[in-house]
Amino acid sequence: MRRDYVTLELRHVDRDGDRLPTAVLRYDGPSTLLEERLTDAGGEPLGRERVDIAFRLRTADGDATGVFSLTNRLTGEFVVEVNADAESVRELVDAARRDDDPDDADGCYRVVVERDGEAVASYEKRTLLVYDDEGGLLRQHSLIPSGVEL
Repeated sequence: MRRDYVTLELRHVDRDGDRLPTAVLRYDGPSTLLEERLTDAGGEPLGRERVDIAFRLRTADGDATGVFSLTNRLTGEFVVEVNADAESVRELVDAARRDDDPDDADGCYRVVVERDGEAVASYEKRTLLVYDDEGGLLRQHSLIPSGVEL
């Protein structure tokens, strides 16, 4: 799937909000391709436990950029990926770390995939792994729930 089919928009990243910070991935490519990626081999939608979220830096200079991705946990295949700036991902991580108790929710942030203005998938997540341009995990920039061993 081509990254230029997808754009990233952040919602509810203000620290005073009472809604989950949300990364919206707007998809403008072929709908059959998206449907294939968002389902398993049996045609069932991928649930939140089957999707991992990550951000991999490509450049680490002042205007750092990278790739924000949803990955099928079982196959390792990219479901959806989009070019993104590191500042946007930092805003999402900071908002997800807000002071109210995210342990009361299923997730501390949400990723929504939209097609033609309609949500086709939504995942509440607690983990977002951030990697440097060489593939090393940046723990201090990642969302890793306590008690999780990597």
